[in-house]
Amino acid sequence: MLRAVPAGAPPPTALVFASPHSGDLYPEDMVAAVRLPLETLRASEDAFVDRIIGGAPALGAAVVRARFARAYVDLNREPWELDPAMFDGDLPDYAQGRTARVAAGLGTIPRVAGEGRPIYGRKLSFDEARTRVELAHRPYHDALDRQLAAARAAHGAAILIDWHSMPAAAARGQRTKGGGVCDIVLGDRFGAACSPKLTALVERELEALGYNVARNAPYAGGYTTEHYGRPAKRTHALQIEINRALYMDETTRAPTDGLARLIADAETLTRALAGMELSALR
Repeated sequence: MLRAVPAGAPPPTALVFASPHSGDLYPEDMVAAVRLPLETLRASEDAFVDRIIGGAPALGAAVVRARFARAYVDLNREPWELDPAMFDGDLPDYAQGRTARVAAGLGTIPRVAGEGRPIYGRKLSFDEARTRVELAHRPYHDALDRQLAAARAAHGAAILIDWHSMPAAAARGQRTKGGGVCDIVLGDRFGAACSPKLTALVERELEALGYNVARNAPYAGGYTTEHYGRPAKRTHALQIEINRALYMDETTRAPTDGLARLIADAETLTRALAGMELSALR
């Protein structure tokens, strides 16, 4: 958690940034249970996204970032979106075992990584899943809830930007309105998660910076955008997916010169968002 002001002080802007997939901690109990090399699991991380938005607190935005790796627990899922086939014994009734994400092997505790390869060499216990949710998922979303509530209290509205990265292969499959390869995808749940004026502002700013921008395809926004995006209740949520080829070598996982550009451009976008007239979102 990176605050724009000391704890307890009102936030200077309505902005809350989140990075749910930039964590890189793999606890020993998980490592002992997996069958895949750690480098294969690391391919699912949104590497360097927390660095891209690292300057946001100085510009008035709170930042909530993951510490634990996505393969350990996916913070962009419902807390109990669990695949029954992964676990030894029955799951509680409140477990959500029939979602599309679970079917794809990408629930709260992912079943697969690296192009569909099974992560674990044994079945997990529900106690293991509960530990991960209590250790990582719950505190992360509690922090998001607190920061959004503080923004609403101070400014009458909250703007949540959920930052992600996407493989270059996914980006190549999506063309933008100008016909170029997609650099950035904005996901607003097809208009349900935020005011269209917020999406339009972000799109306009990014295009002015030279990026090819698409909307809602191939990513329309995940659990975070869907759960928190309630325009009628003064919370606007927008997901931003960045093509990894813009700033890193996906094979070596090393940053390229593009990382510095993205850091600077994220700060430019943050300034534009901080100056947005919130009354226009109503």
